[in-house]
Amino acid sequence: MRQNRKKSGLILYNGIELPTIWPPQDVTLDMEPKPLPPYLVSPPEIIPIDVGRQLFVDDFLIEQTTLKRTFHLAEYYPDNPVLAPDKPWESCDYSQSPKWKPTRGAPTAMVFSDGVWYDPKDKLFKMWYMGGYDDSTCYATSEDGTHWEKPILDVVPGTNKVCAIVRDSSTVWLDLEEKKPSRRYKMFYYMYHWLTKRVFELQISFSSDGIHWRRPIAGRRPLLGDRTTVFWNPFRKVWVFSLRSRIPEISRTRHYFESWEVFTGLHWEENDPVPWTLADKLDLPRPGLDMDHAQFYTLDCVAYESLIIGLFSVIQGHQPGRPKINELKVGFSRDGFHWHRPDRRAFIPVSEQERAWNYGNVQSAGGCCLVVGDKLYFYVSGRAGEDGSNESGVCSTGLATLRRDGFASMDAGEMEAILTTRPVSFSGKYLFINADTHAGEMRVEVLDEKDQVIAPFTRANCVPITADKTLQAVTWEGAKDLSALSGKLVKFRFHLRNGKLYSFWVSPNKSGASHGYVAAGGPGFTGPMDTVGSKDSS
Repeated sequence: MRQNRKKSGLILYNGIELPTIWPPQDVTLDMEPKPLPPYLVSPPEIIPIDVGRQLFVDDFLIEQTTLKRTFHLAEYYPDNPVLAPDKPWESCDYSQSPKWKPTRGAPTAMVFSDGVWYDPKDKLFKMWYMGGYDDSTCYATSEDGTHWEKPILDVVPGTNKVCAIVRDSSTVWLDLEEKKPSRRYKMFYYMYHWLTKRVFELQISFSSDGIHWRRPIAGRRPLLGDRTTVFWNPFRKVWVFSLRSRIPEISRTRHYFESWEVFTGLHWEENDPVPWTLADKLDLPRPGLDMDHAQFYTLDCVAYESLIIGLFSVIQGHQPGRPKINELKVGFSRDGFHWHRPDRRAFIPVSEQERAWNYGNVQSAGGCCLVVGDKLYFYVSGRAGEDGSNESGVCSTGLATLRRDGFASMDAGEMEAILTTRPVSFSGKYLFINADTHAGEMRVEVLDEKDQVIAPFTRANCVPITADKTLQAVTWEGAKDLSALSGKLVKFRFHLRNGKLYSFWVSPNKSGASHGYVAAGGPGFTGPMDTVGSKDSS
C-alpha cells in the first residue's frame, strides 16, 4: 500500500515542515545513538503555539537560556498494585499439558499494552488487561483511577472477560474522533498459539461500549512480531503501527507503518514499513548479566499536549531467580517519527525488592498516561517472579504518577536566570504557565522580532508569580490581555529565581484551556483535547 508514502511537504501544527517523502526512507538501525531530530537541528523560523502546552523537554522552543534543565522520573503509587489477579479465571492452570508454556499458569491481571482510558461519556476510568496468562482480555472500571472493580459481564457469563480468544499483545484505543458509534473502541491484537506454534496475523475488532466486540478482521503478517502496538497520531490524522521486527546482529527493533484508514493499516506490503527505532549504546544493560547490549521490547505512544510521548520498554538482561528485567524509558517526538531521548534513566523502573509486585518485567499500557488533576497517571504491568526460577509469578498492574507536564523543568536558584523563546505566533489572548515558584518569583516580558520589549508587557509591569501551580495565569498591569499581539511574531522572556518552569501556553480562554491533547483523557475533559482548562486560573 505505497500510497501511504505519498509526497507530503506538509507543514505541521508547530511549524515543522515534513520532507516531500514521508515517512523517511533512509533510517539505518544500528547501535550508534542517532543524531538530533531534524526539527532540533533546523527549527522553524516561527513556531505556532496554538496547539497545546509547550513543554521544555528539548531546545525546540528555546533561543537562549541560563536556566538548567532537569528531567524528572515518575513515582510509584504507595498502595500498588492497583489491580491483582483474584478471580479463578485469572489463574488458568494449563500445567497438565506439556506443550503449553509453564508461565501460562501464572495468576495474571496485567496490562500488556492493552489500554487504560477515561471515558467522558460514562465518566469512568476503564482498563482492558490480560486475564490469565495469555488467556483472554478482561475489563475493569474505576471512579478514581486507584480503586478498581471487575464487573460481571455477559460475554463469558460469570466473568469480566470481554474477549475470550487466546492472545499475546493487544492495544485498545478509545477513539473519541471516530464518527461511527459502533467503532468508538478499537482493539488491535497479535495472536500466538502456544500449542500449534502457529502465528496469527494482527487483528482488529470494533466495539461501541468496549465490552461487546465484533468479529475480528485479520490483516497481513510481514515484519510483524509479538508486542506490536498501534496508536493514533491526531496531529496528522494517521494510525501508526509500531511493528516488532528483528535484525539478527541487533535482535529486537521497531519498524513504522502509517495509514489514514485503519483497515489499510492491516494490509501493508512487505516493503512498506520503514526502519524506525531501537535500543542503542546509551541504553545500558545491567552489568554481569547475559546481554552485551540492552534490547528494545515494545513501544507505546500517545499525543500529549503538543508532543508525541513514547514509552520505551527496554530489556536489560536476565538475572537468575528473577523475571526478565524490563524497565520503561521515555522519549519525545514533535514530528511523530524522530525521537529525542535525552534521559536514559528508567522513567518507571523495576523494584529491587525480591518478590515485589514489580520485581521484573515492567511494561506500559496502551494510551500511556491519563491527566488526573495536577498529575499524570501511568499504569504499568509488573511480575513478582517465583522462588528458584525465572518464571513470571503473579502478574499485576500498578500505577506511577508524575506532575502534569512534569517530564522536564527549567530551573533557577538564588541568582535570577532567564529563558527567551524562539519567535512564536499565537491566536489566543491569555498567557499561562506551569511552574513552581513558591520559594521564589517569576516575571515575564514580551519581545518583538528585534528583541525590544513591547510595552506594556514589561518585566516591571508583570504581576509577580510566587506559587506552585500546574495552571496559573500571567498578567501585566496596564494590559487586559495579549490580544494586541495575536498573529504577530513575538518572543517570551521568563525571569525566574528559586523556581522551576515546566511549560507555557497562550489560550483563547480565561480558563486556561490549552487546546492540546490529553493522552488517554481524564476527569473533567469532554474529548481528546483540553477545551476545559480550570475554573480557577488565578
